[in-house]
Amino acid sequence: MKQKRTIPAFKSEAEEAEWWFRDRARLDKDLVEAAKKGTLKRLDHATLKSRLSASRSRVVSIRLPEDDIGLARQQALEKGLPYQTYIKSVLHQALRQAK
Repeated sequence: MKQKRTIPAFKSEAEEAEWWFRDRARLDKDLVEAAKKGTLKRLDHATLKSRLSASRSRVVSIRLPEDDIGLARQQALEKGLPYQTYIKSVLHQALRQAK
């Protein structure tokens, strides 16, 4: 029997996104294999709701200039990250430095 994959602890969302991106081929292979075997698990509504409520993140809306969004998209693409994750990472770093 195949050993269960463990997801490491990450210092930041950017680090986590980089790990998922870097290991995506192996993870995709595991997912396809599990689907073929019929061993995929589906979260029930209660479990999903409890995990979401335990999250420390909160959804907010912020207006940004189009040029800033474009620059963030370009930089995120170069790093292989989704642009929203990249913006959160940049904001997090700036807030910590300004402390």
